[in-house]
Amino acid sequence: MKSFTERLSELRREHEALLTRPNRPIPGNDIYERYEHPVLTAAHAPIEWRYDLDEKTNPCLMERFGINAVFNSGAIKWGDKYVLVARVEAADRKSFFAVAESPNGVDHFRFWPRPVTMPEWGEPATNVYDMRLTRHEDGWIYGLFCVERKDPAAAPGDLSSAVAACGIARTRDLIEWERLPDLKSSSQQRNVVLHPEFVDGKYALYTRPQDGFIDAGGGGGIGWALVDDITHAEVRDEKIINARHYHTITESKNGEGPHPIKTPQGWLHLAHGVRGCACGLRYVLYLYMTALDDPTRIIAEPAGYFIAPQGGEYIGDVMNVLFTNGWIVDPDGKVFIYYASSDTRMHVATSTVDRLVDYCLHTEPDGYRTGETVRRLNHLIDKNLNNITA
Repeated sequence: MKSFTERLSELRREHEALLTRPNRPIPGNDIYERYEHPVLTAAHAPIEWRYDLDEKTNPCLMERFGINAVFNSGAIKWGDKYVLVARVEAADRKSFFAVAESPNGVDHFRFWPRPVTMPEWGEPATNVYDMRLTRHEDGWIYGLFCVERKDPAAAPGDLSSAVAACGIARTRDLIEWERLPDLKSSSQQRNVVLHPEFVDGKYALYTRPQDGFIDAGGGGGIGWALVDDITHAEVRDEKIINARHYHTITESKNGEGPHPIKTPQGWLHLAHGVRGCACGLRYVLYLYMTALDDPTRIIAEPAGYFIAPQGGEYIGDVMNVLFTNGWIVDPDGKVFIYYASSDTRMHVATSTVDRLVDYCLHTEPDGYRTGETVRRLNHLIDKNLNNITA
């Protein structure tokens, strides 16, 4: 049997090997490149978080604090570092936020020494997760995230019903956070994103109104609301800008991912769409664009999904799910798309602003019926045949 010191040395070697493992791109469809390995997993969590390293109180060097998953990360460029504010789920099912950084955006991610200590607001939350980060033109970095509390109207014995609200916090350094009041809304809100610029002198929010904690119900899709004061944010007038549609990837739900990227051609959006299938709910990612002079007006939305689960991404705590709430664009136009698979781990895909805009502007939209899908395909075939014979 290995001694405490030998086992600890082995743990540190294995952990360092994981953190320093190179991540190579995988040839794809020329719209983006996936990478060979996840960028963050439960095993990336620091040894100091998981083990009591005192031989007197933990002579067998057992884990004392279990980490179940790392997923659904907000993202931001911090100096020359690529930073993720990840949702870390402990073995007790409670999630918290933690910051991990990488020198190149695709590997060598390391967590900062301590998790985010997020101040409470109002009734203490049972759970918090899925932070969207926005560096706003007002000078603050905002984190908008889901706050989950037990439904006070739940029947006796109902231990599943919950109520979702949008929590709001802001920071200058990603360490100290100022908690602001939760967003007031007449509906539950789980996916709320802050637009990076003022619109008509107001803060602008991408919302996702829903009747229940899981089901969208009458919620029509991705919404838009203007807020006078972010320190007392309230949705007073909300309109749907990216609607759900029957028999599409957004049939059950859809929600904004990270805040959109400003390009010369328009605002570039990344979102998730959800549909029902035999094995439950299937989550995929899609892109759309809105006008620079009116972020609520859609100018392009390619048919179908942009990225869907592939290979091992299908497997995890919640199967058949891709989710994103973070991306980073470099000055040279390279885009790092951070997405989670099956509520278990974080991945990265890379592309460029030019490629993503080209994909949006030159891929036809969904026609909502088979006949239109076949028309689109025949149009492409005819074009290619004409080019061959010309």
